Amino acid sequence: MRRILAGIETEYGLLVEGRDAHDQVDDSMALVRGYPGECHFGWDYQYESPRADLRGFKLPHLAFDPEDARFDEGRTYGEAHDVRSDRVLPNGARFYNDHGHPEYATPECESIFELAKHDCAGEKVVLRAAKALASATGREVRVYKNNTDFHGASYGTHESYLVPRQLGFERLFRDVLPMMVVRQVLVGAGKLGAEKGASAGYQLSQRADFLSEPANAETLYRRPIFNTRDEPHSDANRFIRLHVICGDANMISEATARKAGLMKLALALCEQGDAPLWAFRDPVRAFQAISRDETHRFAIELEKRSWTTAGEILESYFSSAERFLDLDEEMKWVIDSSRALLDQLSRDFNEFSRHVDWAAKYAMLSQFVEQEGCPWNDPSLRSFDLEYHNVDPEEGLHAALVEMGSCVENPTDDLLEDSLESVHEGTRALARSIAVKRFGAELKGVCWRTLTFNVNGVPVELDLPPNGQYPMQLAEAKDVGTFIEMLRGVQ
Repeated sequence: MRRILAGIETEYGLLVEGRDAHDQVDDSMALVRGYPGECHFGWDYQYESPRADLRGFKLPHLAFDPEDARFDEGRTYGEAHDVRSDRVLPNGARFYNDHGHPEYATPECESIFELAKHDCAGEKVVLRAAKALASATGREVRVYKNNTDFHGASYGTHESYLVPRQLGFERLFRDVLPMMVVRQVLVGAGKLGAEKGASAGYQLSQRADFLSEPANAETLYRRPIFNTRDEPHSDANRFIRLHVICGDANMISEATARKAGLMKLALALCEQGDAPLWAFRDPVRAFQAISRDETHRFAIELEKRSWTTAGEILESYFSSAERFLDLDEEMKWVIDSSRALLDQLSRDFNEFSRHVDWAAKYAMLSQFVEQEGCPWNDPSLRSFDLEYHNVDPEEGLHAALVEMGSCVENPTDDLLEDSLESVHEGTRALARSIAVKRFGAELKGVCWRTLTFNVNGVPVELDLPPNGQYPMQLAEAKDVGTFIEMLRGVQ
């Protein structure tokens, strides 16, 4: 399989004692700016183009959630770069405010397990910033790694996958959309009730309620399953960054790895022209029907009024991958573990729930319902749902389930601390990491695509090819000039 770089951007829910939604942007800015760890200030926005569409046009403007607009009415926050308050961390990650939510974007990773570890490290970053804000203000501050506030608002956990430009929109949409719809069975975060549409007792996906179209470039309103934003963070003639916004934030890091692995399988099959072909009658309805199906049959209506199931679609990808791809050990793990989970879903739900967030949370809530004799629409259950996503291990219910053995363990604190300081060699995130740690005084601009240094008063911009191999020897550069020359030699 060809190497596919991936990253995850997670917006966190923020609750500050004595504050409300009108203060959300200010509080998020304060939290990011108060991060107590080492970082580089500033971000270069010149290559960001959120209105560009893969289908070959540019939107005149992006839709904005009217609920959010109500809270922002009559308020100004200053220049965009001030509002975002970007920090670039020593591991090559980005930490910033996004529409009133602290957001952590992992460094680019080749390994799905490395990606999951960096995603967990982001929890540590946000929690440290929350504790610093609490200390500075005297207010209790909590952060939640979830995707809904139970009041009609949703915030994203976005994935990015770098793929060849030659694939184009139509081929990607055809080959990858089915996986986007069905993978929630194995990686959904779970959600009590519904905020839009028909009522529901319990759902697999936190994002399902907020999806309204099969494809478009929006992210804040009229959200699609397949996002067509064309912002490659690299050479636009060679690459597409597939921007996936329909997934959930996972507390179980194994689920994070599987979530990315399933997408990589679909993309690799798409690239080789061997993806299984499925045409849904209504993709949005299929996504939401799976999320709400408490029978766990997960039936899907196809375009010609025939039916299939999420399990059959997943198996079609697995079988095609085994037949047509040169699978590495990670992708073999994705297939083998996913098949085992699909089997456990029907015959051993307790074991299934140790590996899948929606099931772990469902088992926890079911136990409370049984013990207390309360109905599933009892308001107190929503607080338990929310606290499952509290990233503070002293308070969060996911951490409690891990301690009880009801969820598989995440990476140890030692591994996460290491992930906050550095990245493995190979990806361009290493160059960003070294620049922040070694040459911060000369570093004047940072983004996913480039680094800009001030060398004797002259700006020097370096493009970071995403398919280059970045060696650890870069860290041995004795000065910024040597570092620049070494980067120019990366192939």
